[in-house]
Formats: sequence, structure tokens, C-alpha cells
Amino acid sequence: MTAKMRAVEIAQPGGPEVLTLVERPLPEPGHGQVRLKLAYAGVNRPDALQRAGAYAPPPNASDLPGLEGAGVVDAVGTGVAGLAVGDEVCALLPGGGYAEYVVTPAAHCLPIPDGMDMRAAACLPETYFTVWSNVFMRGGLKGGETFLVHGGSSGIGTTAIQLAAHFGAQVFATAGSDEKCAACVKLGAEQAINYREADFVEVIRAEGGADLILDMVGGPYIPRNIKALADDGRLVQIAFLQGPKVELNFAQVMTRRLTITGSTLRPQSDTAKALIARQLLAEVWPLLSDGTVAPVLDQVFDLADASAAHARMESSAHIGKICLKIA
Repeated sequence: MTAKMRAVEIAQPGGPEVLTLVERPLPEPGHGQVRLKLAYAGVNRPDALQRAGAYAPPPNASDLPGLEGAGVVDAVGTGVAGLAVGDEVCALLPGGGYAEYVVTPAAHCLPIPDGMDMRAAACLPETYFTVWSNVFMRGGLKGGETFLVHGGSSGIGTTAIQLAAHFGAQVFATAGSDEKCAACVKLGAEQAINYREADFVEVIRAEGGADLILDMVGGPYIPRNIKALADDGRLVQIAFLQGPKVELNFAQVMTRRLTITGSTLRPQSDTAKALIARQLLAEVWPLLSDGTVAPVLDQVFDLADASAAHARMESSAHIGKICLKIA
């Protein structure tokens, strides 16, 4: 008989209630891939977008949600070097993380940082790949620059604050409550702006403007971000929680020499993701191993309670990362 595993699939596009616990055949690793027996999997906004029918998996990827996890290498495909059955890793996944077993390129696996358990390690890959590639590789953040991150209490925000502060930036963040703002300051933000009570544009302009802004809100935030940038500043867009379309006067982009860029992680090539993994291993994993930076964990749900995990994420009540206990 074909071996089976528990998994959570998207029964149909819709709200959290469409996430359904099922049995699936175990996936088999292809060339350059490994199969992981997962202990934990991270929960991320793209999972909710996929569940709602707004973020289709790339070709040949699993239809199951889940873009990161941590576990043990269970099987190794052809052409894999440097990993063996029994190795403990965390990994960026092409999909399929809401399951007991998942396959992913070996080059997208990273060792569990020293002293870190698998629950925390499962919350690293999607967030750290996204922040490193957009803030440092694409955004070019340097020490001494002023950096603003929106959604400072999210998984992305808490990671960006810590890394930017460590590398010498002056860090500002926005968040939606005094509790969340306090969490941002504790992580290294010089100031956290409660967007319900203050205008981040005024606050940042009073500081001379931001050299780099990382935004996942979009919509009406885009022209406000442009106003908040310093001359020669850069805006990096990674999501659109309030929509991708807006009217924008590009004259100020030209006269102030601004740069607008952005990316999404999942559609990038395996080679591009492997490059990010190598940079993370060299530049960031030592910081995780010595405790300089760390994931902020909000709440853990059992795999069968994935719908509750999505409901909490979409409530925006969380601070940091939400994850699923698989094993």
C-alpha cells in the first residue's frame, strides 16, 4: 500500500474554514531535492492569499499551502550533496508545508541554528529569505541610513527591525497599537509609530526622510511612502494588503531621484533562492546561533487547527510568527 500522511488542503477558495485535514500519499523527492519529515511549519500571509484563491502555486509545486518548516531529512533525491537522511534542517518550501512530509530543493535547506529548537527554526526561512533579499540585496540598506518598516509587529517586521538595527541603521516602524509599538522598540526600533494616532509621513519627514522603506500595505500607503522618502530614497514593495493600484505623481520620483522596486519570493527561480540561502548562511545564521537576532513567536496551533491559525493571522492580533505543530 502507498504510504499516507496527514495534510491540510484547501477544499475550495474561501475563508479559514476551507482548510481541511486529509490524507495524502507521501511526496517523492526529485533530482536535487530532499524529503523532510516536518516537526513544525510556519504560517504566512501568502498561505492565506493562496487559500483565498489569489496566489496560485507555481508550476510543479504542491497545491498544499505552507512555505517554510523545520524537520528531519527523510529521503534524498539524486544529485544531492551535503545533506543526508537524519539531518535536522529548516527550509524554504515551494509549497506543501501543511503536511507531515514535504519535498524541497536541497539548496533551500539551512541547518538549525545552534541552541534553537525546531519550533523557532520553522519560523525562519520565509521571513528571513524575504527580509534579507528585499532589505539588503534589493534595497541595499547600509549602516547609518534611516529605515522604515510597516507592519513592524508582523513576522516580517520583527525580523526586519532586528537585522536593520544590527547592521547599523536608524530604524522606525509602524504598528497598530501601543502594545505592538512597545514590542517594536524592544526589538531595536528607535521609534514605533502607532498609525492609528500619528501620521508616519510627518514623523519620518521630521527625521529627514527615510532612505529605505519596506512596505507590505500598498494602496494608499504608496503615495505616502513617496512623501516620506528622503531624496535618493528607495521604496521596496513586498505585498499589497490594501491593494496594488493607486494614482501616483511620478514627477517627484524623477525630481527627487527616488527608486521604487519590489519582489515576491515564491515565483523566483530555485537558483535565485539558493543564492539567498547562501548569503543567509554566511551573514545571518551566525547571528541566530549566538542569539543576536531571534524569531518572535506568537502562538502554536496543531496541524488540525490550521483554520484557527489563519483566523488569528488575519485578525492581526498577533505579534511575531504563528506556526503549526506537525509531529
